[in-house]
Amino acid sequence: MSEPPKPLGDAVAEATEAASLPKPARRKKPGKAQDVFGGEMRRRDLLPLLIFHLIRDEPSYGNQLIDAIETLTQGVISVNPNTMYPLLRDLEGRGLIEGSWEHPDKRTRRFYSITPAGEDAYRALLPEIEPFLDSVIRSVTMIKAEVFGS
Repeated sequence: MSEPPKPLGDAVAEATEAASLPKPARRKKPGKAQDVFGGEMRRRDLLPLLIFHLIRDEPSYGNQLIDAIETLTQGVISVNPNTMYPLLRDLEGRGLIEGSWEHPDKRTRRFYSITPAGEDAYRALLPEIEPFLDSVIRSVTMIKAEVFGS
C-alpha cells in the first residue's frame, strides 16, 4: 500500500529544509578523471614536480600541461585550470619557470620553460616526493590485496 499524500504544509516544510541542506558532492561523469590525491598532491609539491619534469625538454602551455598530467597518470590525476594557472603564475613569480607569449601582440598561449632555479628546485623535490609516491603505491597495493585478494 502506498502512503497517503502528505499535507501541503509538511511537503513545503520538507522541501524548504532539503533546499537548505548542503548540496551533495557533484558526481563526475563516467570516464572523467578524478583527483584521487586531493590536496595531498599540492601539499607534497607533486604538481610543481610534474610541471618541472614536463617542461624540462620543451616549453609547454597550461592546457597542454593539464592534458599531459592526465595522460601520464592515465586519468588518475586531473588538474583543474583553476589550480594550474595560479600555480604557473606563482612558479613564474618565484623565478622557477619563465613564460613567454606565443604571439606577444595577441597574448594567446603562454609557453613556460624551466629556469636554472627551477632545475635546482626540481632536483630538490625528487628525493622529497619519492617517499610519498612510494606510500601511495603501498597503500593502493594493500587496498587491492584486501579487496581482491593476493
